[in-house]
Amino acid sequence: MSGATERLIERLAADAEPVGRLRAPALRAALWLLAVAAVGGIVIAGFSDLDVFARRAQDPKLVVEMIATLATGIAAVLAAFELSLPDRAAGWTWLPLPPLAVWIATSGYSCYRHWIAFGPDGWELGESTDCFRFILSVSVPLGITLMLLLRQARPLAPVRVAAVGGLGVAAIAACLLQFFHPFDVTVIDLSVHAVAVAIVISVSSLWARWSERRGEEAARP
Repeated sequence: MSGATERLIERLAADAEPVGRLRAPALRAALWLLAVAAVGGIVIAGFSDLDVFARRAQDPKLVVEMIATLATGIAAVLAAFELSLPDRAAGWTWLPLPPLAVWIATSGYSCYRHWIAFGPDGWELGESTDCFRFILSVSVPLGITLMLLLRQARPLAPVRVAAVGGLGVAAIAACLLQFFHPFDVTVIDLSVHAVAVAIVISVSSLWARWSERRGEEAARP
């Protein structure tokens, strides 16, 4: 071992600060989800029309869709926290896919049912732009808080972690939207939702890639 290497090790050891052990990923995910549920509950109670939602919730299809959407969000958030640790298998990436498939299938059925009932009118944009803005506006604060927590683990694959986390945030926002959504999903509505979800995932991934490059540049001598 060269003298320069020994001096470097001595300097790093002298300047190193104690690092606290992070809580278990499942616990960290649960705490974040509980905080989101508390804030979401307050917003729903204060601003949504619960009578309208109660009538819509009599449709079993809507209940299945909401359960699948929420399950996608929970599974994706849990997977993101697991993937943020270096010793976790990449297989956690696939955890949200089964509920995501159910979410897409039930939303697609709603589109088909609406198209059969209304024909060409089912292609009108209508209030879909409001849905688009809702998903994005809710996803921004949720995404920022989630990414800050995920960065604490210094993930080795930050883009993958951010993409999975972005899916979780967008799914939770889409689930909350149902409490403010007075009509069934249309073809255009589903397309707008898909675009909003894709934007959230893309922005999260790009932000992670940018942060990774900044870290690499800062580490260069």
